[in-house]
Amino acid sequence: MAAVDVIVEKFAALWSIRFIRVILAGIFFAISIVGSFVNWTQLVPETYFSNRRNVVNMYFVKVSWGWTLLLLTPFILFTSYKNLTFALRRLSSLVVATAVWYTFTKFFTYINNATSTCHVPESEAMDQVPHDDITSCRNAGGQWYGFAISGHSFILSYSALIIAEEMSPMVHMVKKNRNTVLDLLYVSLNWIVIIWIWMFVCTSVYFHSFPEKLLGTVLGIVPWFLTYRIWYSMPFSPGLPYQPKEQRQLA
Repeated sequence: MAAVDVIVEKFAALWSIRFIRVILAGIFFAISIVGSFVNWTQLVPETYFSNRRNVVNMYFVKVSWGWTLLLLTPFILFTSYKNLTFALRRLSSLVVATAVWYTFTKFFTYINNATSTCHVPESEAMDQVPHDDITSCRNAGGQWYGFAISGHSFILSYSALIIAEEMSPMVHMVKKNRNTVLDLLYVSLNWIVIIWIWMFVCTSVYFHSFPEKLLGTVLGIVPWFLTYRIWYSMPFSPGLPYQPKEQRQLA
């Protein structure tokens, strides 16, 4: 598949630029700030992506961690299967990432419930009703107001950063060691990163307050940094994706 080969080479050439990999976290941080400013100006008109029920949000972002695992699991196996111990260590990084995703998601829900109040506009005597969560509030026709850390800002930045790290072996892999399935997985992962970045932009421009988005972004960047930049370089860890020795020395 010549077309796929060309696309793979183009993406690999892009990610081989170390500067892009290094500043990716900063790009998310900058988007969060600039997007929030644009949101504050209210100059951007409503679009298809300002509707929470757009197809990309409903079928990709809402289940973004599922897409990340679905594509990364076989990709890691294909790029590390020759060494079973190394492959298992690398797969354990997805277990760590899933634990981070689950813990932070539950934490966001707790903060939202602890700081929010349900308001029903139709009520003249009292505008607060005793609904303890957003679902029961909305089912009662109310509005849920409080501090809601942006889960989209968190998962989209965290997922994209992890995928970028895990795709790195393809930069150094020669064509004879690749196959069609691996190439298609690599192209799919790159497109997922593009989708995540685009939806992160949409979240920054259309949804949440600035503190909610900024905190969500920071909480997406911090666990990535602590794992891939600190812990995974240590002996007792899932380890980093495969890189030639000369590349590891430069990283």
